[in-house]
Amino acid sequence: MELKKSERKKAKIKMALQGPSGSGKTMSGLLIAQGLTNGNLSKVAIIDSESGSSNLYSHLGGYNVLKLDNPHSPERYVEAIDVCIKAGMEVVILDSISHCWDFLLDYHASLQGNSFTNWAKIKPLEKTFVDKILQSDIHVIATMRVKQDYVLSERNGKMVPEKVGLKAIQRDEISYEFTIVFDIDSKHFAVSSKDRTLLFEGKPQFMINSFTGKKILDWCNSTMTKVELQNKVSECNTLKELTDLYNDNLDLAKTIEQDFVAKRDLLKQLTSNISTNGNGTHTSKD
Repeated sequence: MELKKSERKKAKIKMALQGPSGSGKTMSGLLIAQGLTNGNLSKVAIIDSESGSSNLYSHLGGYNVLKLDNPHSPERYVEAIDVCIKAGMEVVILDSISHCWDFLLDYHASLQGNSFTNWAKIKPLEKTFVDKILQSDIHVIATMRVKQDYVLSERNGKMVPEKVGLKAIQRDEISYEFTIVFDIDSKHFAVSSKDRTLLFEGKPQFMINSFTGKKILDWCNSTMTKVELQNKVSECNTLKELTDLYNDNLDLAKTIEQDFVAKRDLLKQLTSNISTNGNGTHTSKD
């Protein structure tokens, strides 16, 4: 057992796209994959459980398709991911993982005995599937269908259903497993409902394109943490050093822009003081 200082390493993104049918989840996944591979879609594979719908976007480039027929069990998804890894794929799009959850629900319903205790037989199967996504040394983009969610509310003494938004067809906590979750609406606009990268957190809705994937790739390849960047800002001695540092770490730098502004103002003030006193010399009054 050893205590070590935290260290930022190159990462492989694990992200989810959730939205209703027709929102453009598959297309969005391919555009992100295009950015993650710097335009080389031959390194992208779609594990397609959506009846071959992934072939509709072949005009984007020569990506690969692995058609996953029934049963959509966790073991079959794991096997399909392994096939893609062995083929040298850099990005795998799971389109969609909702079918895996549907399989587990049907399997649970078929079990004899106590419904509650039978979940103990389901959880290990789902954990194997999720662990495969998280532990594979590739970028993974998972799509999830959503449905309108309702709660029962009391009105005039009666319990009536009330819409409370969209809910992914997956277990309730599945979003915790991903680094980024994009919610895509029927007009193809996306917004992040979870974002550990801080690239999209709090930003207005937008349409996903290949540059979205490129931004994520740059974040994955960055080995600098926010604290480390803040330390480097404080060490800058010239405006050029500060500007170069900002441009070289653009997305991360935007999250601490106030540090850059404060350092810029300080450097400008120091430069002004030096110019005022002439050639950087100061005369003593003693």
